[in-house]
Amino acid sequence: MNGDDGAAIAAAFRAACAAELDAPKPGNVHRFAAGHGMIAADFTRSAEAAALALIERGAPLGRRILGAVAATRAAVGQNTNLGIILLCAPLAMAAEYRGDLRANVARILAAATLADAEAVFRAITLAAPGGLGSAARHDVRAPARVSLFVAMAEAAPRDLIARQWVTGLADIFDLGLPALATWGGRAWPALAPYFVFLSAFPDSHVARKHGAAAAEALRREAATWYPRLALTPDPRALLPALLAWDAELKRDGLNPGTSADLTVASLFAERLLQWHH
Repeated sequence: MNGDDGAAIAAAFRAACAAELDAPKPGNVHRFAAGHGMIAADFTRSAEAAALALIERGAPLGRRILGAVAATRAAVGQNTNLGIILLCAPLAMAAEYRGDLRANVARILAAATLADAEAVFRAITLAAPGGLGSAARHDVRAPARVSLFVAMAEAAPRDLIARQWVTGLADIFDLGLPALATWGGRAWPALAPYFVFLSAFPDSHVARKHGAAAAEALRREAATWYPRLALTPDPRALLPALLAWDAELKRDGLNPGTSADLTVASLFAERLLQWHH
């Protein structure tokens, strides 16, 4: 990878983060409304801070993740993008190599070492995401004793980010990218993957903080929204309704953060594939 390649990957990451913020994603922070003690500018600064660590030339995966989390913490003083970093770091690293992006991602994730696990455990504890809790095995507050792949496999049944690590980001490639492809030239393309993920899975962040029943209820409600969006030639016509639901979710403290993280990763993967070609 040369300097121009790194700059292009960093630019793609920042553009993906900006596109996600541009869309009125109910329950999540965006340019139309703040929420959960955060504003859109916090996420813009976070993307700027994290980008350089994600493209550190020659750095292993774990060091990139820890560096991006540390840079974010220094920039905004809170966790705004841990899930984004965990999903986008392997994509950024995979884009540095020739060949198929998806195959490169799978290879990088499978090759993650014990040292990568130690760095990622430190990154997660530094970010201190809401509702983290503890685990009987491979708890991130304890020393890492297994590879990152094994640790993520343990968490995959309860955490969608971990699930991506053991499936080669399968949901990004199989759900997020097709959703973007079918959205066409309509406004706010980030809404397409956001509602696909939100209606396909109980959001992990909501489940950790509010329980499985609340996450499933949110999933069912999102599933009624996606057909409306898919059939609307101009989704801007639904803005008042989207913002009304957004206000309701934020009033109840419900933040579908994992669905937003998966959305950023889908937007980033789309840009990397365009750049690769």
